[in-house]
Amino acid sequence: MKKIFIDGKAGTTGLRIYQRLSIYSDIELITLSDSERKDTAARKRAVNQSDIVFLCLPDQASREAITLLDNPETIVLDTSTAHRTNPDWAYGFPELSNQHRDKIINSKRISVPGCHASGFIALIYPLVESGILPQSAYLSFHSLTGYSGGGKAMISEYEDSGRDNSLDSPRQYGLGQNHKHLIEVKTISKLDYLPHFSPIVSGFYSGMLVTVPLFKEQLIPGKTIEDVIDILKQKYQGPIVSYTDSLDVDGFIASNKLQGKDSMQITVAGNSDRILLLNVYDNLGKGASGAAIQCLNLILGKEETYSLEL
Repeated sequence: MKKIFIDGKAGTTGLRIYQRLSIYSDIELITLSDSERKDTAARKRAVNQSDIVFLCLPDQASREAITLLDNPETIVLDTSTAHRTNPDWAYGFPELSNQHRDKIINSKRISVPGCHASGFIALIYPLVESGILPQSAYLSFHSLTGYSGGGKAMISEYEDSGRDNSLDSPRQYGLGQNHKHLIEVKTISKLDYLPHFSPIVSGFYSGMLVTVPLFKEQLIPGKTIEDVIDILKQKYQGPIVSYTDSLDVDGFIASNKLQGKDSMQITVAGNSDRILLLNVYDNLGKGASGAAIQCLNLILGKEETYSLEL
């Protein structure tokens, strides 16, 4: 029986992981009282007693948590941004390649992907990998997400009955083009340049729609939208990430289409000149706790979809 500890269980992602683990009969969950959860000595005992530790903490706190580890056998799954570009850590998106999957299974350190980053990387990594899109491509993307991605503070802000009416409108942020996911998407997708990124938060709880626009001239000469479709269709055949011929209903795609799900659906739209790469998923599912649980299942040798909602 594996012992598991969630450092940061009180946060949005930590709580969801905790709830999902309730159906696992082959684990023992180590928990701390409210008075102990911020006590360094208590946390150190917990992480070193564990076979597997989830870090559901802010970046700096995750870095500090790693320093508490003395047990060389403890496996860490970090949901923060802190280690996503560290080559010594496995990147927790097994659908990208067999190498990614094997590294997750065999590593003691796994970094769970970011929510916005998951959408962009799922769309762009296969195109760069196949050579159809040059690493030197200048790209942009936008993401429309539910407010739960902002954590407890933003959830409280949006769910306050006396909230400012500006929250009724979608709000763009990351205006300085320094969003913390940018280094992640550049590094994992093996791009030469950071893309432009326009994240937008709206007044629904969870869900995400990511769009990457491409001109045909950005592809290598001779390649077409049909080639793009073939690559993504071959790469993503489920059960968690899958290509679909269409995501829209009457010409509209709802950003919360997969709210409450742990799956991701990918499609290509546009035309032969101007191509749209799109995917929908839940920022709390494949964009956070669902991805973490998927990695746990691989580590435990379970069915990859165990306890996931697809």
